[in-house]
Amino acid sequence: MTSLPAIPPSLSPLGSGMDWLDPACRLVQDGQAHGQADLIGCARDLRARWGAVGPVAAVAATPLAVATALIAARMSNVPLFLLRGADVPPGVDALVHADGTVTRLNNGAGASAPGFSLVLETSGTTGAPKRLRHDFGRLMARIQPGRGQGCTWLATFDPGGYAGLQVLLTVLRGGGTLVDGAAHDVPAQAERAARHAVTHISATPSFWRAFLLTGKKPPLKALTLGGEAVDQALLDRLAAAFPDATLRHIYASTEAGALFAVSDGRAGFPAAWLETGVEGTDLAIRDGVLHVRGPRLAVALADERLLTDADGWYATGDRVEVVGDRVLFRGREDGVVNVGGVKVVPDAVEALIQAVPGIADAAVRVQASPITGHLLTAQLVATPGQDPAVLRPLVVAALAGLSPAARPRRLEFVTELELSPSGKKKRVQA
Repeated sequence: MTSLPAIPPSLSPLGSGMDWLDPACRLVQDGQAHGQADLIGCARDLRARWGAVGPVAAVAATPLAVATALIAARMSNVPLFLLRGADVPPGVDALVHADGTVTRLNNGAGASAPGFSLVLETSGTTGAPKRLRHDFGRLMARIQPGRGQGCTWLATFDPGGYAGLQVLLTVLRGGGTLVDGAAHDVPAQAERAARHAVTHISATPSFWRAFLLTGKKPPLKALTLGGEAVDQALLDRLAAAFPDATLRHIYASTEAGALFAVSDGRAGFPAAWLETGVEGTDLAIRDGVLHVRGPRLAVALADERLLTDADGWYATGDRVEVVGDRVLFRGREDGVVNVGGVKVVPDAVEALIQAVPGIADAAVRVQASPITGHLLTAQLVATPGQDPAVLRPLVVAALAGLSPAARPRRLEFVTELELSPSGKKKRVQA
């Protein structure tokens, strides 16, 4: 087991030094640019408005709102809860609303706060969201100061989630620019990327499939995929569309932190890593589920316990399979549904549909059924110029080898898929 990395002195929450903020960092929100001095000034104003407090919560409305609250909480040396929903956790002394106003909740004493840390909420894609505490130094440990100067990033992730926070911290410490706006549908994002000559985008595979359909070609130097399993066909399409950009898919989660990245252009990750580990992280497969042991795991807020077993292993919930020299992702353990007594993995059904030529993307969804418990439906997006009437029988043929329970009851062609704020496909259908 690799020991935890030391926290760099400049990242220590003690003191109010802002030397971790690169002078070149810049956030562009709705066309208005905010540099390092602006961010620090806004944070000082926010800190003055909430006064002497203990833990603080902030509605993670935009990257700018998150950055301001983060800097102010670090100045005050108090924990910061980033809220993705409406629930305010108990014990919070001040709430920063989406419009920047502050409500004092408990007349906090400040001195009782346990020091600066970040508390994040999981996305709740397949279950109730959880709150997890992350050490700021470990969040920042992999980000090299100054390396991002000249890079322009597009904000695609929920700013209050782990992935969105990592992009924001990369910009703040690395010295890059992060561009965001009010509209977050993929066509608007693609237009924004082209208009601002974006060089770096980190997004989900679902986002990238929709992005390719827009035909926009910003001058990308690097593109990253994360948050969902990525298939080989998408990697190949991205490599062809942006041949001058580096391409990698990263494995990370709110619970486990950033674990490793794959940059060889192939889906999954090398099976050899099960023996050697990678980037300070040990990997193992138990009962078909990926387990990890590494230096960046969060702490469960409810009882301040680690999320691991006695030997330090964390069960990710991702189903995997060794195929040749690769480990491939096969869907989420908590995504398996019971359809009339048959266990079905929606991700596997989705993969078969996406492999049909002429299908740009698909989302297999779970719907409650009074007869079978659950049933599957599917929304499909055709590539430009393809006739859904021609594609439908091809999809039916591709699914013919599945059990009847695993075949979606309805195939609906749509122009675009609805994504969650975290950029993932919505699996549950009312």
